[in-house]
Amino acid sequence: MLALRSGLTRALAARMLAPQVYSSFATGPRQYDGTFYEFRTYYLKPSKMNEFLENFKKNIHLRTAHSELIGYWSVEFGGRVNKVFHIWKYDNFAHRTKVRQALAKDKEWQERFLIPNLALIDKQESEITYLVPWCKLEKPSKEGVYELATFQMKPGGPALWGDAFKRAVHTHVNLGYTKLVGVFHTEYGELNRVHVLWWNESADSRAAGRHRSHEDPRVVAAVRESVNFLESQQNMLLIPTSFSPLK
Repeated sequence: MLALRSGLTRALAARMLAPQVYSSFATGPRQYDGTFYEFRTYYLKPSKMNEFLENFKKNIHLRTAHSELIGYWSVEFGGRVNKVFHIWKYDNFAHRTKVRQALAKDKEWQERFLIPNLALIDKQESEITYLVPWCKLEKPSKEGVYELATFQMKPGGPALWGDAFKRAVHTHVNLGYTKLVGVFHTEYGELNRVHVLWWNESADSRAAGRHRSHEDPRVVAAVRESVNFLESQQNMLLIPTSFSPLK
């Protein structure tokens, strides 16, 4: 009995002394906020891109009457073209349900946009994301181009890779190589996925900043730490539409 009690005491002591694994991705007030962002991607028929965008431009007020549009872009580079990407903000899941129900009953929206445009779409994708707790959504002060960088991290969640990822992002921002719009963590879709939305004045200024950052030992060190948890990554260059709130 004494030996058993001694063993339990040692085990408890070891547990108390073990380093606690946590991450700023999983703490902070924003994590308890129900607000989320839906990423929607539409793959359009090649000859119908302009028709689709013109129709949306004319009728956008019918859609934004129901929920807030954060940004709307066409994809210039990265993966399949003839594609549009847009972000919508919701207070919580109940709010989104009410919006979808209202849209289903909105005859003007159905007749002027939805029905005519369904034939122009090849494929649709939806992903639900949260802003990470250490980031707030920023609006650039002038027009430019956007880069959506998507990182597929190793299983284990933010408790495993969140701090290293945060340091890599902040190193780029603090050294002025690019402007951060937002960092989003996927809730529904591919898990362990993080999207970083960057802003630059132009594709050329983005390229110049990227080349300079690759030669900066501070960036190299931060990225080298984060990449240990990385499985894959991809990016898209996004051009804001004329009706996008984020220009």
